[in-house]
Amino acid sequence: MQTKKITKSILTPAKILVIGFFLIITLGTFLLSLPISSVTGVRIPFLNALFTATSATCVTGLTVLDIGTAFSTFGQVVIVMLVQIGGIGFMTMATLIALVLNKRISLRERLILQEALNHGTIDGVVRLVKKVILYSLLVELAGALLLAVHFFFSLHLSLGRSAYFGIFHSISMFNNAGFDLMGTVNGPFSGMVPFVQDPFINIVMMGLIFLGGIGFIVLSDLIDFPNTRKLSLHSKVVLTATLLLIVIGTLVIFAMEFSNPSTLKPLHAGGKFLASMFQSVTTRSGGVATLDIGAFRQSTQFMLILLMFTGAAPGSTGGGIKITTFVLLLSAVYAMIRGREDVVLFRKRIAKDVVYKAITLTLLSLLLIIVFSMLLSITEHQDFMTILFESTSAFGTTGLSMGMTTHLSALGKVWIICLMFFGRIGPLTLVYALSRDRKKDLYNYPEGRIIIG
Repeated sequence: MQTKKITKSILTPAKILVIGFFLIITLGTFLLSLPISSVTGVRIPFLNALFTATSATCVTGLTVLDIGTAFSTFGQVVIVMLVQIGGIGFMTMATLIALVLNKRISLRERLILQEALNHGTIDGVVRLVKKVILYSLLVELAGALLLAVHFFFSLHLSLGRSAYFGIFHSISMFNNAGFDLMGTVNGPFSGMVPFVQDPFINIVMMGLIFLGGIGFIVLSDLIDFPNTRKLSLHSKVVLTATLLLIVIGTLVIFAMEFSNPSTLKPLHAGGKFLASMFQSVTTRSGGVATLDIGAFRQSTQFMLILLMFTGAAPGSTGGGIKITTFVLLLSAVYAMIRGREDVVLFRKRIAKDVVYKAITLTLLSLLLIIVFSMLLSITEHQDFMTILFESTSAFGTTGLSMGMTTHLSALGKVWIICLMFFGRIGPLTLVYALSRDRKKDLYNYPEGRIIIG
């Protein structure tokens, strides 16, 4: 009994999340290392299997091997299952199994779910899990049907192959993973580039990425809106900021790449706009591109880095510092410039500890990217923009690449694996997992003053 109490006190929700992701990646690595996972029947090297398993579980999409041509159907199914578990969360999957078996969800498990889903309280967290599972399956099913029909007629695949392609890409896009099987059709690492001017593919995939990136809390609010006629503050901030960033990103990419002969210039007017919008949407954490990112102008690439760093919404399948964090930072700067003490959004005052948390998260994220960019600049022979882009993509679990991933050294793969893992669980969760129990100070120090600026 005493040992059980000690174990419970040591294993905080944050630590359980870190351990859980680690165990899933370990299992995925083992399965992908099996000869049955390879097209050739020869074992995939351990480091490549670990890289792929981490990328899939952390819903990133960076890969050192082409998924369509290097992995067998068994290997691809393992990858897409890791994407599904990593996207909606292993605790969500565990809760689903418990509910199916009619088991009671304990208070401790509810606390872990609250941490995993970034939910404000434990109230209604099990109900949210049920919604997460239902919405995910419905959206992925709808996406799979639409994509399967299109693949059947456009790629002339068999009915079974079209259905398989539809399911794989729907799960990958909704979970913002960015994996694709187009290497079997258009050659290794071809991605979605051949579909750059295909409005159907672009719209369906942008829809899947958008729905997966706004978060399950916002999805729940939108579905309940016809009855409640109101949205929470969180949903208002996420939807407003997401739409603004998509519009701004689209316009900037369109303007900067309009005359670039390697990207937008060869496309017709509608294709230019569609490609610009797709890149703006996918940069937020989608991970699949219809243009060659390496051919973009450096100014555009740097803007993509900023969008990847911002990322998707909390409680979503995407990464980054999260769009609410970005909004809070801008709002705090605005409040300081206006001489106001409080940060206000939609006529609601934001608690100061939430603002401090946003600042802490951003600085920790920047520190991680800076440190690993420096490490990569030592081990890899690439220009710094490429290294910074790859680091931000890995941390933001975006999956876009300028072509550096396939040329990584062994140490370079390790650095990217670490970044993907840290980016998925979040810097704050990692800090909470490594730190001792948080306690309030029993006393205050006298106030001191420091000159800044």
